[in-house]
Amino acid sequence: MSESYVINEKRELILDRVKEFIYQNGGVVKKSQLNELGIDYRRILDFVEKGDLIRIKNGYYAVRLSDFSEEELIARLFPDCVLNLETALYAYGYLDRKPYGYKLSVDKNTSKSRFKLDFPPVVPLYAEPETLTLGVTEIGYGGAKMKIFDRERLMCECLKYEDKMERELFKEGLLAYIRDPKKDVAKLMKYARERRVVKKVQTMIGVWL
Repeated sequence: MSESYVINEKRELILDRVKEFIYQNGGVVKKSQLNELGIDYRRILDFVEKGDLIRIKNGYYAVRLSDFSEEELIARLFPDCVLNLETALYAYGYLDRKPYGYKLSVDKNTSKSRFKLDFPPVVPLYAEPETLTLGVTEIGYGGAKMKIFDRERLMCECLKYEDKMERELFKEGLLAYIRDPKKDVAKLMKYARERRVVKKVQTMIGVWL
């Protein structure tokens, strides 16, 4: 048995062990989790270089990107973030066209480097931490469970950050909410007071209610 055969066999055994560990941990793992295996990190870098593993972004690894939808990747990489603006409007069915990228509200104190990835594209919306609990719920989206602002909080966000949105998508989203039989006007006004957009709600939505 040649030395190269033995080396390759050992490599494959280690790779199988790493892949099994990744799948056991939901399909995406951090570098710190891989450290639990006691494998020289240079091995992991070699697996990535040879195409045996995928580095989704710095410090996060998967076996294959095709194992996940974009939404599943977002849910795994950013479990603390909240879907907002166009992304949330589309998740509620308020937009016909899926917008580019994922707009996520996140604690302003989080590391900016977290969002440096080639795919899927992410647009972080940095917010005061205390604003990230008001009106937050969960939604099934693209095969994943994700945090999202409820409809009324979302409308207040769209009005507050109108300048960060595509004009046509902003109008389409507001009109869809106005037509939505599930809307809760009392809750909308409550959030509007907290988010300081009462006048905008009255002038841009109130006239249609």
